[in-house]
Amino acid sequence: MVFARECSMVRGLCKVEPNLKPPAPAIMDSLSPADAKLVRRRLREPVECVFDPCFLEPGTEEALMAPIERVPNTDGAANDDSGADLLATGRAVCLTAEQEQHIFLRLNYCRYRVLEIVRECAGRRLPPEMLAELLRWEHLAAQTREDIIRVNIPLVLAMAKRTRITGVDFSDLISEGNLALLRSVEKFDCARGYKFSTYACRAILKSFSRVAMRTSRYRGYFPTEFDPSLEKSDFIEKKRTDAEGDCLDELKSILVRNLASLSEVEQQVIRARFALDQACGQVQAARAKTLEQVGEMIGVTKERVRQIQNKALDKLRNVLEGGLLA
Repeated sequence: MVFARECSMVRGLCKVEPNLKPPAPAIMDSLSPADAKLVRRRLREPVECVFDPCFLEPGTEEALMAPIERVPNTDGAANDDSGADLLATGRAVCLTAEQEQHIFLRLNYCRYRVLEIVRECAGRRLPPEMLAELLRWEHLAAQTREDIIRVNIPLVLAMAKRTRITGVDFSDLISEGNLALLRSVEKFDCARGYKFSTYACRAILKSFSRVAMRTSRYRGYFPTEFDPSLEKSDFIEKKRTDAEGDCLDELKSILVRNLASLSEVEQQVIRARFALDQACGQVQAARAKTLEQVGEMIGVTKERVRQIQNKALDKLRNVLEGGLLA
C-alpha cells in the first residue's frame, strides 16, 4: 500500500505520540518474542522520522528500497554488529555522498511508513494486515540502521584516539561515543547538504566533554581510588569484643568464688541461661538455654525462672559495679 496522500508534515524531524490499542491477545501470542517486544515498545514510545517531501512522490519506495552495494570484506572475517570487521581491514571505510544520502533516505522512509501506520490506526486496534506492515517496516529500518552504524562505528574509535581529554578511561570514551553515534543516526537530516561524519563528529566530541565533566565531578567527590581496607575501621568492634571478653571472665570469676552470694539454684539458672557451664577444653561452644528449658531442668515454670534470673543479675551487677568503682 503506497501512501500518496497529502500531509501537513514539512521537511525535518517529525514526531507522533502513539495512541494505539494492542492487538488481540491471540495475535500477540502468535508473534515471536522479539516481534511481540517490538510491538509493545511501539505502543508506548513516540515514533520519529526525518521527513522529506520526496517520500510522497510516486516511485519513491522502489527507488529507496533498491539494494545498495555493500562494503566488501577483504580479510574474510565474519560480519557482526560491532564493526570489528571494518576496523580489521586497516583502511577507512565510508560511503559516497550519493550512497549516504540514499541509505539515510531509506532509513527515514521506513520510519515514515511506521509513523503513517501509527497515525492511521490511532485510537483503535492494529488489524493483522497493518500489524504485518508495521513489523516489516520496523525490520527494514533496523537493518538499515545497523548498516549505517557498522560503516560509521570506526569513527568513534578514531575520535577517541585523537581526543586530548586526560583522566578518563578509554572504554568510557568509547561507550559514550557509541551512544552519541546512535543518537546522531536518529537525528541526521541528509537534505541539509553535509556529510554524516561532520554531524556525528560534533556529537561524539560533545559526549566526550560530558563524560570528562562527569568524571571530574566524581573525582571531586571521591578524590582517592576505592580501597576496601580503608572503607571501614574495625577498631571499635575489636575494642567492644575485648571488653565483652573481660566482663565475661570477671563474671565467671565471681560465679566461681560466689562473690555475689548466689544460691545454688541462682547459679544453675545463670550458667544455663548464658552458656557459662562450658567445660574446659570443650571444642563446641555451649548453647544458651531458653527459660522453658531451664524450668524443665529445675522443675519450675519459665516465669519463675525469669524471676530467679533477674534477682541473680541484680546481685551480679552490684558486685561488678562495686569492683569497677573500687
